[in-house]
Amino acid sequence: MSMPDKPISLSYKCLEDKTPVTLDVYLPPQTQADESLPTEGYSLSNSLIPAVIYFHGGGLTVGNKDSWFPFWLHKRVLALGYAFVSADYQLLPPATGHDIVQDIKDLLTFLTTTRIRDEGCLFKIDPNGIAVSGSSAGGLCAYLAAMHCVSPKPRAVVSMYGMGGNFLTPHYLRVKQEVFFRGREILDPADFSQYLYPFKDGMLVPTCDSPLAYHPQTYRIPGYPANPRMLLPRLYLQLGIFLNYYTGKHDPSLSDALRQALEADDVCLENLRKIIPECHRALFPQFGVDGAWPPTLMLHGTDDTAVPVAESRHLRALLDGAGVQVELLEFEGMEHSFDYEPDAEILWSGRFDTVKNFLATHLGTAENNL
Repeated sequence: MSMPDKPISLSYKCLEDKTPVTLDVYLPPQTQADESLPTEGYSLSNSLIPAVIYFHGGGLTVGNKDSWFPFWLHKRVLALGYAFVSADYQLLPPATGHDIVQDIKDLLTFLTTTRIRDEGCLFKIDPNGIAVSGSSAGGLCAYLAAMHCVSPKPRAVVSMYGMGGNFLTPHYLRVKQEVFFRGREILDPADFSQYLYPFKDGMLVPTCDSPLAYHPQTYRIPGYPANPRMLLPRLYLQLGIFLNYYTGKHDPSLSDALRQALEADDVCLENLRKIIPECHRALFPQFGVDGAWPPTLMLHGTDDTAVPVAESRHLRALLDGAGVQVELLEFEGMEHSFDYEPDAEILWSGRFDTVKNFLATHLGTAENNL
């Protein structure tokens, strides 16, 4: 499927080497330029538009704002009269979750303090009308926004099979020697030395844009990922070291310490929590749940092997216990990324409309109808 009409592309911050971190804003039809309006002196400086921010998937290691674009969500957001914002963020490694949290905070600040100009109109994102959403690792980004963004505070969260509902499980901590991830082969770590601590080939250059790439059909494995970053999430899960890269705590290894505790006879959540340095606990959504968490809607396939549905069930229980409005839509028998299947709109249009209604309930009606 081709990308939607050309968005407004903006840089919301720059990295230390001046690399821009960018976002795309897709406007609803009623905010597009109207050729009947005057071409000079026309502005809508007081116009506020609700927005749904979307964070792409990729295990936090790969992708950009065009990757795995959620067409079904995009069209429903625009139909509500909201802006749809797809944003880049820094990628592991060399970034850590701490860098990503800062990106998310900077993104929301930029969006709510910047007048955005398009042909024929000038507008701002309504600080009281923002929802955050994401798929897989992008769902984790949405959770981090719910935890860390205070001014503005997101009004709602939509997570598609989001990571981070429970990081303290064998899925993240145990070493795997048999196929575990969507039926795909066990990887050879020697093929990824430049992405493994202590980065013997030299420290990686920070990046927030690593496009998807695939080998041609003539390759020995037709269509196999050609960008090695696409395989890093599986590699880190296979080696049981994802949390080292996510927190930046390699030496001593946080994953090793948690793995040993997980395998102990007297394992308990509090013992695992104590192992995590306090400065890193803010990266764990399960430790950030309180009554101020925004209303949340989660979608998850019951046969997901990349992010087990148990993660969303765990987070739902925590949110429910904190008195947060939360709903989990389970898709029976579905694997990871089920909403990108060619027939997804036909099969799941009603449930996708549930997301639309959820957003309408919590963001209200767009004020700006040109």
